[in-house]
Amino acid sequence: MMTSQKKEPVRVWADGCYDLAHFGHANSLRQAKKQGDYLIVGVHSDEEVLKNKGPPVMTEEERYKVIRSLKWVDEVVPNAPYVTQLETLDKYDCAFCVHGNDITLDADGNDTYRLVKEAGRYREVRRTAGVSTTDVVGRMLLLTKSHHLPDEVVNNNMQSSDCCDSAESASIVLFAEGKEPQPGDRIVYCPGGFDLFHVGHVDFLEQASKKGDYIIVGLHTDREINRTENSNYPIMNLHERTLSVLANKYVSEVVIGAPYKVTRELLEHFNVDIVVRGKTGNDVCTNGTDPYEVPKKMGIYHEVDSGNTMSTQKIVARIIAHRIKFRERNIKKEAKELRNMQLMEEKQNSGAILKEQPVTRHPEGDGFS
Repeated sequence: MMTSQKKEPVRVWADGCYDLAHFGHANSLRQAKKQGDYLIVGVHSDEEVLKNKGPPVMTEEERYKVIRSLKWVDEVVPNAPYVTQLETLDKYDCAFCVHGNDITLDADGNDTYRLVKEAGRYREVRRTAGVSTTDVVGRMLLLTKSHHLPDEVVNNNMQSSDCCDSAESASIVLFAEGKEPQPGDRIVYCPGGFDLFHVGHVDFLEQASKKGDYIIVGLHTDREINRTENSNYPIMNLHERTLSVLANKYVSEVVIGAPYKVTRELLEHFNVDIVVRGKTGNDVCTNGTDPYEVPKKMGIYHEVDSGNTMSTQKIVARIIAHRIKFRERNIKKEAKELRNMQLMEEKQNSGAILKEQPVTRHPEGDGFS
């Protein structure tokens, strides 16, 4: 009688800088995880990023922490080589490397994935259209507001990530787990902007998760955030912030376009047991009232200290303080991206482009195109 052998889990490698980690990075790692069972992500050091790409906005420790917080990532390897090595894949017992369908070049202008491609241990996933670190930095430097979504786009102020019917619902469904709270679960509600999702947000949500079992994040509209923060905030629009928050392993659900003032109706609708807020100053509604007045009266309001002082404003300050360096980096990166596009077109025209390995695609398209 034949005995069935246990199938060995497929270990997958992905790597990158992941500077100002956004939902595009998260989506590439989500797709990479679908290629196997265990995802290991290598993150480049500050020194390697500076040498090959230019000065990073976030430090290597900050970048490590954000990538570790993504729900599709099983392990993070710090100080990964900028050019992906076969020895690295062998060391971590990875069958292959996964990267987006764009070309990444090192300081010498060579494809950073050339070695794993030549060895047949490379797979591609679709790059997320419409977002890049270059674009995000540009928004901060140019103080643009064109990325903001009008309130009409938010169909319902009580809309949650598992029942969204907006134009972007396909991408949101891909990020949302769709898990309902179980009987007896303690439900935690965390309202806020969560702009430029960063290490401060990660540490806050980790602390909030210790207060219950099911974490719901309420995201305010772009207009509401701009009212309180002015300038061109938020840097990331509501849809982009929704995806960034949903990618976090501590978050169960998102209320899209949540009211700035926490209402009894919202708390009862989601059966909230505790409302958690970080130590971020005093928020005030347009009529001068406390947005947390209701949960405070109900005795379910709680503040947590994340132990992290990072804020969206501090990240913008880093960019502004070194704007000349980052402008130069953006100009070089844009030129490199244009060259990459030309190379890809040339390969496609010549028929020499490497064929992507077979992958199971979500019917809506994994790359959000």
